[in-house]
Amino acid sequence: MCLFVIKVGFRLEEQFRSFVRYRNKCKKSAKSTAPFRVAGKMVEELAASLPDSALEVIFSYLDLHDLRNCSLVCKKWYSFLNDENNDVWRLHCIRKLAEEALKSDLLSSVPTYKAKLRAFYHAWNPNDCSRNVYIKPNGFTLHRNPVAQSTDASRGKIGFRHGRHAWEVIWEGPLGTVAVIGIATKEAPLQCHGYVALLGSDDQSWGWNLVDNHLLHNGDSQGNYPLLNNAPKYQVVGISTPHVTDVKLPLTDKRLMEMDRYVGERIRVILDCDDNTLSFEKNYEFLGVAFRGLPDRKLYPSVSAVYGNTEVSMVYLGPPLDG
Repeated sequence: MCLFVIKVGFRLEEQFRSFVRYRNKCKKSAKSTAPFRVAGKMVEELAASLPDSALEVIFSYLDLHDLRNCSLVCKKWYSFLNDENNDVWRLHCIRKLAEEALKSDLLSSVPTYKAKLRAFYHAWNPNDCSRNVYIKPNGFTLHRNPVAQSTDASRGKIGFRHGRHAWEVIWEGPLGTVAVIGIATKEAPLQCHGYVALLGSDDQSWGWNLVDNHLLHNGDSQGNYPLLNNAPKYQVVGISTPHVTDVKLPLTDKRLMEMDRYVGERIRVILDCDDNTLSFEKNYEFLGVAFRGLPDRKLYPSVSAVYGNTEVSMVYLGPPLDG
């Protein structure tokens, strides 16, 4: 029975693809699309007659591209796949995501199975990061190896050129002397010598240095950020010490030890490709627009770090909610 249902599902999708190709061909040649409408109605009726239990089995074997096509077959299939917590998306999550990620609090901001799967496909790219960085088995967290005199960066798997997008960056270790989050093009470098703000060091990247609260682009500081009286403070591990930006001291060994105590918090990044702006949010408080006039190019979530054994996670959230 199970194999029969799967075969029926694949056959339905094959027919649907054939009908789409035929319809497009008819439109180009000005032929009548009446045969397509009749056949399409037959497929829709047959598709709507399948029970939900059969659809779960069929859809659990299809990839995301095929699932998108299936959602266009009929209203019932669209409604079924639009349920982001049904067993189809749960099974896809179990197959794709590490058990560690599913059971941790890392994905607490994306409660549905479909949202978790979407976040995975937008996570750090293991093939687009510094050689001193690797992506942990959970698929969402990068780890910077303790390499001296090196600044290392990473980009997300998917870049954005249209629409509005939001993602969370969770700095799960000390910030070190430089810790930058932001966006970059594919041309931005991912590694350089020394301890510098790599993200924002050229015209291909834009970043916010969490250590000194400066915005960086094209190698220059674009001013302090946020322009509020409540600049983000980072949790201190152990005894209470002044915030790293509250005092100006030389970078002595003692000073570096103090910096090591600071642990970053969750920062939400908001990229508006329609308005060409980049903004940040902390603890659900909007901190204002950081950069305006972004170019009409594909832009990727990015970070750069200098601290050894630093770990930074990134969770894609989808379009930001207004208000």
